[in-house]
Amino acid sequence: MPMPERCSRFAEYRDKVLELFACKGFGQVGMRELATCLGLAPGSLYHHFPSKQHLLLDLIEEFYEELLATLGRIEQKAPAKRDRLHGLIRAHLNLHQEMPWHFRLAERDSGCLNDEQQARVRQLREQYERKLLKMLGVRSRFSAEGLVAAGHAIASILNSAPTWLTHSPLEESERDEMLENLVSGAIERLLAPRRSNEAISLASSIEKTSKKTSALAAI
Repeated sequence: MPMPERCSRFAEYRDKVLELFACKGFGQVGMRELATCLGLAPGSLYHHFPSKQHLLLDLIEEFYEELLATLGRIEQKAPAKRDRLHGLIRAHLNLHQEMPWHFRLAERDSGCLNDEQQARVRQLREQYERKLLKMLGVRSRFSAEGLVAAGHAIASILNSAPTWLTHSPLEESERDEMLENLVSGAIERLLAPRRSNEAISLASSIEKTSKKTSALAAI
């Protein structure tokens, strides 16, 4: 939805609507409750908004617009792929702190939109995932379907990782360091060059020989 078309009243109350949808679940928020949140009489709500789905789509569009803008800033600041990966992880952790409700809505409630609106969300998601792959320099060892899957997997890891240790009693710095290590390890392993069967077999043989040597030395 183009910015000029976004209702000024929604802009004024957007944070309340966002929290209401995220905390209760989009499907659990009735029109009467939504009207109260927006300061409207229930009967007049449809005169201001075509549907609840239009509000939800606006919030999800805002989420992906911010993600894409974030990727653009990282790409300008970090020319090296390794630095870009670190920047991506850190930026997603920071963005989750700033926009936690948006992450929840985008991952959980996109299916509540109509077919046309879901197609719009998929378009934004795919644009974001293609940008991730380009920034990380993913090579063409993947098939076309594999590239799509890799982009989706990387995006899912980056978007869900901030919640992995939410309830752990760790200090923020320790938690973030652990998350960065987990996420970078997973993504680097995914993007690493594929080893041939011969290389895998050789590595396995070397490992077995090393273990036998250590066992004999201990006798």
